[in-house]
Amino acid sequence: MSALTFVDVCAGAGGLALGLEWAGFEPALLLDEDADACRTLRANRPHWNVLQADLLDFDPSEHPESHDVDLLSAGLPRVKSNATTSRAGWSKEEELLRATVYLAHAVRPRALIIENVPTLIDPEGFRDFHEFARAELDHLGYELCWFVLNAADFGVPQDRKQGVLVAIEEKWFQAFRPPLPTMIHRVSLGEALAPSMRSRGWKDADRWAAQAVDVAPTLVGGSKNRGGADLGPTGSKRKWEKMGVNAHTLGDEIPGEGFAWNPDLGREGLVKITVGQAALIQGFPGTWEITGKKTARYRQVGHASPPPVGEALGQAVARALRS
Repeated sequence: MSALTFVDVCAGAGGLALGLEWAGFEPALLLDEDADACRTLRANRPHWNVLQADLLDFDPSEHPESHDVDLLSAGLPRVKSNATTSRAGWSKEEELLRATVYLAHAVRPRALIIENVPTLIDPEGFRDFHEFARAELDHLGYELCWFVLNAADFGVPQDRKQGVLVAIEEKWFQAFRPPLPTMIHRVSLGEALAPSMRSRGWKDADRWAAQAVDVAPTLVGGSKNRGGADLGPTGSKRKWEKMGVNAHTLGDEIPGEGFAWNPDLGREGLVKITVGQAALIQGFPGTWEITGKKTARYRQVGHASPPPVGEALGQAVARALRS
């Protein structure tokens, strides 16, 4: 069976693209404006066709390989909830949403995936985008399906809800079904990171893992306009600390034999997550290399779409297109 093809825009560290590869898709083109993200993609898949460019400036007529593909996918920068109803005009994030829909005119994929915040599916909170997407995609002959997935239901040790729009050409749409959870029991943070925590001889690794029995809070990549990396807002930090993790910074290396884990000492007695461990929490395989300096690497990880969710979406779309 021949592979299905896709174009991935705002590809970032490659989470969505990697998941689609696992589902049997081959990329015709991957697009991102960030130099570090493009280096990450090339480091892991030298044969992928990676273009560093802003989606808002992308001209598909100059890239014929992007035309007539099976799927256009986009894990876009997060829009602010209710942003479209609270003010006039469009933010950069909202412009990228619209640009992805417009790109379908030129690329003419058989299917489209847009992944973003869970509230994206709210027809009231994002009324302008819903009306815009329906008008444009109806015109092109697509049917639309909006739904929310939680990465924790697909083996990712993280409570990460994602709003998804899938649009498929009418003749295949009736065969599409949103992905069903693949996990009966969610993978806990301790279960996911225990082998990594043991890797440098840390004597408390198993004791730490035994109390980290829940999935992690949502990783947040942060903005390029703010300082160093941490694991999210105040509420998330408290959840991390309950699982024995110092969420105010990232570690430079996995704890060694001499590290004393003692939550009674407060923040300084807690373990720090490394960027590589954050990537494991996001569902990347341990072999996936994230390039750049620490903050830039973590930003790529925090902004990524978890690959197992991308795989589930890809499988669902592939079943419809091959029906």
